[in-house]
Amino acid sequence: MAAERGARRLLGTSSFWLYCLLLLARRAPGAAAARSGSPPQSPGASVRTFTPFYFLVEPVDTLSVRGSSVILNCSAYSEPSPKIEWKKDGTFLNLVSDDRRQLLPDGSLFISNVVHSKHNKPDEGYYQCVATVESLGTIVSRTAKLTVAGLPRFTSQPEPSSVYAGNSAILNCEVNADLVPFVRWEQNRQPLLLDNRVIKLASGTLVISNVTEGDGGLYRCIVESGGPPKYSDEAELKVLSDPEVTSNLVFLKQPSSLVKVIGQSAVLPCVASGLPTPTIRWMKNEEALDTESSERLVLLAGGSLEISDVTEDDAGTYFCIADNGNETIDTQAELTIQAQPEFRKQPTNIYAHESMDIIFECEVTGKPTPTVKWVKNGDMVIPSDYFKIVKEHNLQVLGLVKSDEGFYQCIAENDVGNAQAGAQLIILEHAPATTGPLPSAPRDVVASLVSTRFIKLTWRTPASDPHGDNLTYSVFYTKEGTARERVENTSRPGEMQVTIQNLMPATVYIFKVMAQNKHGSGESSAPLRVETQPEVQLPGPAPNIRAYATSPTSITVTWETPLSGNGEIQNYKLYYMEKGTDKEQDVDVSSHSYTINGLKKYTDYSFRVVAYNKHGPGVSTQDVAVRTLSDVPSAAPQNLSLEVRNSKSIMIHWQPPPPATQNGQITGYKIRYRKASRKSDVTEILVTGTQLSQLIEGLDRGTEYNFRVAALTINGTGPATDWLSAETFESDLDETRVPEVPSSLHVRPLVTSIVVSWTPPENQNIVVRGYAIGYGIGSPHAQTIKVDYKQRYYTIENLDPSSHYVITLKAFNNVGEGIPLYESAVTRPHTVPDPTPMMPPVGVQASILSHDTIRITWADNSLPKHQKITDSRYYTVRWKTNIPANTKYKNANATTLSYLVTGLKPNTLYEFSVMVTKGRRSSTWSMTAHGTTFELVPTSPPKDVTVVSKEGKPRTIIVNWQPPSEANGKITGYIIYYSTDVNAEIHDWVIEPVVGNRLTHQIQELTLDTPYYFKIQARNSKGMGPMSEAVQFRTPKASGSAGKGSRLPDLGSDYKPPMSGSNSPHGSPTSPLDSNMLLVIIVSVGVITIVVVVIIAVFCTRRTTSHQKKKRAACKSVNGSHKYKGNSKDVKPPDLWIHHERLELKPIDKSPDPNPVMTDTPIPRNSQDITPVDNSMDSNIHQRRNSYRGHESEDSMSTLAGRRGMRPKMMMPFDSQPPQPVISAHPIHSLDNTHHHFHSSSLASPARSHLYHPGSPWPVGTSMSLSDRANSTESVRNTPSTDTMPASSSQTCCTDHQDPEGATSSSYLASSQEEDSGQSLPTAHVRPSHPLKSFAVPAVPPPGPPTYDPALPSTPLLSQQALNHHIHSVKTASIGTLGRSRPPMPVVVPSAPEVQETTRMLEDSESSYEPDELTKEMAHLEGLMKDLNAITTA
Repeated sequence: MAAERGARRLLGTSSFWLYCLLLLARRAPGAAAARSGSPPQSPGASVRTFTPFYFLVEPVDTLSVRGSSVILNCSAYSEPSPKIEWKKDGTFLNLVSDDRRQLLPDGSLFISNVVHSKHNKPDEGYYQCVATVESLGTIVSRTAKLTVAGLPRFTSQPEPSSVYAGNSAILNCEVNADLVPFVRWEQNRQPLLLDNRVIKLASGTLVISNVTEGDGGLYRCIVESGGPPKYSDEAELKVLSDPEVTSNLVFLKQPSSLVKVIGQSAVLPCVASGLPTPTIRWMKNEEALDTESSERLVLLAGGSLEISDVTEDDAGTYFCIADNGNETIDTQAELTIQAQPEFRKQPTNIYAHESMDIIFECEVTGKPTPTVKWVKNGDMVIPSDYFKIVKEHNLQVLGLVKSDEGFYQCIAENDVGNAQAGAQLIILEHAPATTGPLPSAPRDVVASLVSTRFIKLTWRTPASDPHGDNLTYSVFYTKEGTARERVENTSRPGEMQVTIQNLMPATVYIFKVMAQNKHGSGESSAPLRVETQPEVQLPGPAPNIRAYATSPTSITVTWETPLSGNGEIQNYKLYYMEKGTDKEQDVDVSSHSYTINGLKKYTDYSFRVVAYNKHGPGVSTQDVAVRTLSDVPSAAPQNLSLEVRNSKSIMIHWQPPPPATQNGQITGYKIRYRKASRKSDVTEILVTGTQLSQLIEGLDRGTEYNFRVAALTINGTGPATDWLSAETFESDLDETRVPEVPSSLHVRPLVTSIVVSWTPPENQNIVVRGYAIGYGIGSPHAQTIKVDYKQRYYTIENLDPSSHYVITLKAFNNVGEGIPLYESAVTRPHTVPDPTPMMPPVGVQASILSHDTIRITWADNSLPKHQKITDSRYYTVRWKTNIPANTKYKNANATTLSYLVTGLKPNTLYEFSVMVTKGRRSSTWSMTAHGTTFELVPTSPPKDVTVVSKEGKPRTIIVNWQPPSEANGKITGYIIYYSTDVNAEIHDWVIEPVVGNRLTHQIQELTLDTPYYFKIQARNSKGMGPMSEAVQFRTPKASGSAGKGSRLPDLGSDYKPPMSGSNSPHGSPTSPLDSNMLLVIIVSVGVITIVVVVIIAVFCTRRTTSHQKKKRAACKSVNGSHKYKGNSKDVKPPDLWIHHERLELKPIDKSPDPNPVMTDTPIPRNSQDITPVDNSMDSNIHQRRNSYRGHESEDSMSTLAGRRGMRPKMMMPFDSQPPQPVISAHPIHSLDNTHHHFHSSSLASPARSHLYHPGSPWPVGTSMSLSDRANSTESVRNTPSTDTMPASSSQTCCTDHQDPEGATSSSYLASSQEEDSGQSLPTAHVRPSHPLKSFAVPAVPPPGPPTYDPALPSTPLLSQQALNHHIHSVKTASIGTLGRSRPPMPVVVPSAPEVQETTRMLEDSESSYEPDELTKEMAHLEGLMKDLNAITTA
């Protein structure tokens, strides 16, 4: 029944949570919407599926001519077939009454006889295909542009020209771009065939390269665009013969900036003319283009460059360079690449419910960046409070209503084209509620917090479900005056508050709250009307902001008062920032204009204005950009150099001024030169802004000239360079051959450099432009340096010390390099003084983090006070342990002032030291720091386990062992497991605990001639280690039997107790009784009766008269904690019933261990070691069961033959807390006496911290379910109960008790006894070691089932329930056997005491015995037991 109820409860709980998850998944905003292909399966609701609806063909841009016919293709797919319509420029076309336009069966639009004139262009425009399915919705296609070629008009016509044979010719014929495809050329009124030599450019211009005499004639171009052809003027091309004289190099056609779309072809025209005939080469971004091997780059006739199938990588600046050997000219053009919009992420179909929020995602790319608009069922979506564009392109729909259903399309558009992608939205009906009660409306819905943009709602549970732990809630809200409702769900079941975000200020909202359970949604609460707070009134943006440059360093900004000032404007703040930087500056302004001075010349700046009122800053204006005016350059050109060409000319080279100093567009350069001897006679030359060199000719021979260059802008001339001198040659030197060898070469080696000096060649008639110095280790070709022809020495730097270098020197001119002159040198050795050692780190500390990790920290006095490392120093940490002594150091490097050392051994002392290294300098090792790692559970079992028999005691064995090799801490004890079945579960093995670091232990009372298996487990303060391998030992056979009248020294497990109707603790049945055995039983009963009477009489006569003495003895009894030697899983009640009220034995553990954790038998030390108990009616015998294995209950009996059922299954709790003191014996008083409560509570360690909850009778620390505890017979512990004691007797031991915990228990128990007088507390147990040594005491069978009062307090010890009926009271004593084992003698009790006798015993419970008196009584009792054993063995 318990298992069935538990399963039902688990099933009900699981079903509820599953429902909650489904409800959240269905109702959650945004994320709850089901994506394409995964409709929510609501039971009882018909789920619609997404319908395929898309375009098979969409219209494309088309070029047509007047009078022709055009087809714009369009086809859409859907079931059923869609209705196709067309829009032109956003307006639907009426194709029914249109004679020229008609709809083809597939949906395409056919336009016949295109009309186009100067003032009437009805067919040209943007067309869009619209497909509609009545039951689904509408989708629109991309927009296609229909262009009609205009009337032919020539912007330029061919002109008469002449060209030398072999050169190129250009004949212009430029028309509108849409007419270029209709242009053709005629030569002498005959069609001109185009080929590789004769091409037509994109503008219509004709290019003829490598002109021959046959190319001469009359040329004209014709435009045929549907109407009558239009002819240009005729122009004659004359071909001249080669005059064999040079002519200047000029461009006939230069490239212009071009914009192309990815995939198109681009043609950059470049045609040059001159004699000799020039050659054309191309460069892109200063890199030469290889037009011969490339498949996409083709050099057309005349030198034009064609790039096919362009990509984004083709964008850049292209240079056309024409060279004919005499001179070189170049021009450039920019190629820009654009890309049509493409979808990276398309919208997906969505399922949703009403009031939900959804997001359609759309991600597009393109160049220029596309703009995105959304269309729903063919109509533009206008952003509003409920339709929002989020994350640039995504569409968010808030508070869905049924009318939102349909098809949504994302349309991306840029200058190149447009594209569309769509998705379908289906609004689902909510699933009908299942059979069952629905919750009523939530109560007391209030707005606990109202702000400008959010409202927090709270409420109480519905009246139908006052607990409400399993309810979820949905808050529906809408703006007053609108029908669109939104929903917000609680995050977890039972939560009764929610915060509504993103509201509008000063706006009224209506709220309703609805609860849901597993059956569905309940009633809605009454509408709650709440108005958000008004927002602080801030100024709006200042209108009409303008900025204009007033000088090269100043800009004036003006603006007007904001339209929505929301009060008096106090001032304005003007923000400005230089373009390309991220540092924004600001200035406070009180008027409507301001002039900013001190700006950079010819530099772009951005400006914005923010108005301030008493509430603070308002809305910023948009940025406006303006550039300061240009000015004359503020710096001279760079890198001016002179090259003497001959006796009459000097070439001058330079570079533009730095960009920041140009202060405008460089329009040219001004070159000034003069003779050094006549400084007043200055000649001036102007060159264009793109020219960076100039040849100065007509100079005098052997004359020194000074040169300087200045840059120009439209504002004037900037500063000039310093004068630079050069001297023309005395005569025109020979430059038809290379220079001769230099006359001398000298080297002077240093440590890392070599100084080279030389003299020029002896033959001064050959031009020397400069000298080339080559050097390298072993070879002079590793490095080459060129210097001016005037230079006579040079220092080679950055060489290696002590290295052999080979050096060459060659003179060169424009023809080439001359003969080299060789020399070698060895650099000097590098002598470095020994670096001074650094200071060692200080303050080394070792912080232990775990069993294998220690953090080392230190300080470095060579660092600044803030200890910030800014150089390349590093630290070396070393560590070792002294066990074993020869352990080597381990090292690690660190760049910070700490290091985490891992991989250490547990419970091991380590020493650490640190040193610092910086470059070649190192410190000595720091002072050592020590640290011992934390302990860890043993990771290896005890070693060398041996088992031997004790001499003279065959039933006693001695187990010896050695500590584990990896103890990982101080060993605090061992546990010996033994069993006769090596394959038994470990919880069925018998446990023998060993305290401290002892390495031997005796085990007594074993069965003779029986194989045993032993395992040992070590423990330390961290827990238990692994078990050793099982060791087998067989006990010896019996050596003989006891003589008559003597006490049996040892009884085997095969001995059958002579008692009918009783089972041994092992469960083996007894043999039938003969007449002798019957006599033994009768005598035994009589002896036991006499013993009981004598004990009661002694108790009464020896009663202590001192009341304080009774209190002290009683308090000692109840405050002691007990360690149980052992008890079986099914042990009969103890055979020795002693009614001593003050029985007490002092702890006798003499272990020298300062922190003893356990003796021979462990004590439960936390709540998980003890299982609460209940009464069981399965047997008339009151049974006791203890489990030392946490919450686990066992129903299997131990298979150990000799000691089966005699020892408990135990889980030994170990922690770092000190153990409770050991009490080897304690009295058990009447079951309602407060001593029981004190005794139970005293076993609880303070570390347990059990909390008592009035609603739960079990300790917080337990994990068993209530049904398991109440019904499981595996955890039942039963003891006899008795009637309630008088109230006065329940206060005996409490008045002088000083223990705070005990005091708490006392006060609580005193009050709880009034509610339930049937409480029973557990008793201690005596471990029987032989079947004859324990007899069951029959109990009065209970008349009815036990009752359970949930108000009973739980104790850390085994909780027990009382019976409703009166049961004879019996008392037990626990006898501990520390160090030795003395089993109690068997006593036969024929019947339980009468109720009257029990009452008298309870009244005499104030009696107390001292330990010496108890010892005498026990000795007397032992003699009686010996006599009884002698009788039974006869």
